[in-house]
Amino acid sequence: MAEERLQKILARAGYGSRRAAEELISAGRVLVNGQRAELGAKADATRDAILVDGQRLKLAEELVCYAVYKPRGVISTTAGPEPRRKVTDLVPGGEQLHLVGRLDLNSEGLMLLTNDGELTQRLTHPKFEQEKEYRVLVARQPDSEQLETWRRGVVLPDGTRSLPAEVRIEKPHGKGAWLRVVMREGRKREIREIARQLGLPVAKLLRIRIGALRVGNMQPGDWRPLTAEEVQALQSGTPMPASKGRPAGGQPRRKPPGGRSSARPKASGKPGRARSPGQRRKK
Repeated sequence: MAEERLQKILARAGYGSRRAAEELISAGRVLVNGQRAELGAKADATRDAILVDGQRLKLAEELVCYAVYKPRGVISTTAGPEPRRKVTDLVPGGEQLHLVGRLDLNSEGLMLLTNDGELTQRLTHPKFEQEKEYRVLVARQPDSEQLETWRRGVVLPDGTRSLPAEVRIEKPHGKGAWLRVVMREGRKREIREIARQLGLPVAKLLRIRIGALRVGNMQPGDWRPLTAEEVQALQSGTPMPASKGRPAGGQPRRKPPGGRSSARPKASGKPGRARSPGQRRKK
């Protein structure tokens, strides 16, 4: 393997984003062949001895990326003492993966779980302004002034202004309406806070797209491995045909009943064909 930048190697090995890897290097916690590494240094992961906090670097066995439909009532967090069901419980070995596209407890929809640090960086760093699309049911029908204010951006409680967004009425629903919202940032509870300020209480919130990837026909609790084509589209920001948002090679998989699995996700070596103990959803 040819030499490449050290932060790229660390990110691929599961030490977070490249920015997080750079912080490790700057803090003097990374050694290459016994020498303290510096920012900009290059190494060959297959030949050089790379240590982080005194531990030999272990490269990820294989990069994996799963699309997950987070149900309402499931929390977006990694492994820990939290007793409630976590999104990482939905995928075998999910506690070892990065979360991409967190959703609050009462929201549902598309999330990603991956050990690919570079992809995580590409999808979460604010500078990339990665699009996320939502269907939002509000309890009151918005007027043109409320919609235009949302599109321009509003001042949030922390004093910052939300980025301009695409907002339109999808269809009326009783006294309220379903909205289609496309945003280029992902602050905690941002949609709910904006809607609250505009006098539009949110009754339901579903994420249907992250970047080029659509939720397709996945249902709450479903998960599936991404194809190589889908991963490439997410990395490059290239739009995909609508049909590509649907699961490749059959129905999404669901976690089998009887509790969480501790098995580590393992790919077959062919993108989109990872094996798992998950069961296919019955038609």
